Amino acid sequence: MQNYLTTVVAALGAATAALLLVGVAHRVMRRLGRRSLLLSELTEHAHRSIQVTAVVLAVQFAVRFSTGYAVGTPWRQIVLHLLVLCVIASTAWLVTSLLVVVEDTALARFRVDVPNNRHARRVRTQVVMLRRVTIAVIVVLTLGVMLMTFPAVRGIGAGVLTSAGVVGVVAALAAQSLLGNVFAGLQLAFSDAVRLDDVVVVEGEWGRIEELTLSYVVVQIWDDRRLVLPTSYFTSTPFQNWTRTEAAVLGTAMFDVDWSVPVQAMREELRRVVESTDLWDGRVCVLQVVDATGGTIQIRALVSAADSGSLWDLRCIVREHLVAWVRDQRPTALPRMRAEVGEESSSLPWQSGQIRRPSRRSGRAPIESSPPDDARLFGGSDDGDARSEAFVGPAEDGEHHEELAEASNGRVEARH
Repeated sequence: MQNYLTTVVAALGAATAALLLVGVAHRVMRRLGRRSLLLSELTEHAHRSIQVTAVVLAVQFAVRFSTGYAVGTPWRQIVLHLLVLCVIASTAWLVTSLLVVVEDTALARFRVDVPNNRHARRVRTQVVMLRRVTIAVIVVLTLGVMLMTFPAVRGIGAGVLTSAGVVGVVAALAAQSLLGNVFAGLQLAFSDAVRLDDVVVVEGEWGRIEELTLSYVVVQIWDDRRLVLPTSYFTSTPFQNWTRTEAAVLGTAMFDVDWSVPVQAMREELRRVVESTDLWDGRVCVLQVVDATGGTIQIRALVSAADSGSLWDLRCIVREHLVAWVRDQRPTALPRMRAEVGEESSSLPWQSGQIRRPSRRSGRAPIESSPPDDARLFGGSDDGDARSEAFVGPAEDGEHHEELAEASNGRVEARH
């Protein structure tokens, strides 16, 4: 009984001393943490793990030294073994907390709440994936070390190592899909194909990468649904990434109108409506006739915005305003079905049999050689010129053309 009481008193005293010491250190670090981000992260994320590890170590030392003369007691071996297991688990927790603190401190330098955050999102994605891998490795190693403290497990260790090859092959075949997703997650993190907060289009749904793990990816769809996909999906299936290089994107609004629509007036109206809203980033505002089939023509309004959310709202505003403009200001340009009834000799200008020829005095109507800037997508502005250069093929050598021309002229002269 005296041994029990001595051990309990020593354990309680050691635990109290450890708690007091950790408490004083926590207060000091909290005051110093006002000026140091690292100390602030330590007091916030690693306080509990430090506290538990210190208490467990103190109790283990107290039990070990207070029962040093009672070596043969069976309860001492059981208690010390349990304390060793607690020390291993608490140490793993402490190491994990310290790694999280270091990662959070490093991530604080890369802000994602700024417009140009592509590099920051890339670093954050890689750090988050490394954190998950590191925690998984620490958990596996901790379980292995804890199992090795049992004599029975150490005795069968040689047999396990002997059959490790066969077991590894069987496990690889059984977990082929899981391992494929794990390697796909690592590939996504370091290939820069997709990052956290990237705007993507997958399975016909438009959304944002909300969570990226080793086995699955969570996409937050625009209507607040969640689409959960395996990480191998993004390495084996094509998908759209709208923010891989930058957040600014282009969007269209399509209109099917009658042939009588005044295109230039509609173009000016588009310019007026985008300039009246702060959703437009000022880069692209183009209206073009992209198709003319059947009884209507197809007009495409192309606008740009700083991000995909702003682009969606801007496209809706442009579509709504131009539809109202055509309906109220140009009602004759609404889509219609024509049926002509009349004689060929009729003088009505809309009759198909009446061909209107230009007057000799006026001559042909002048053709506009250079369309306005808001009628050109590839040119007319710095952004348009840069876009045009991206789609231009390799430059041809002028001297090579001159040599070909001279050779051709020589063959023509010889033939004559």
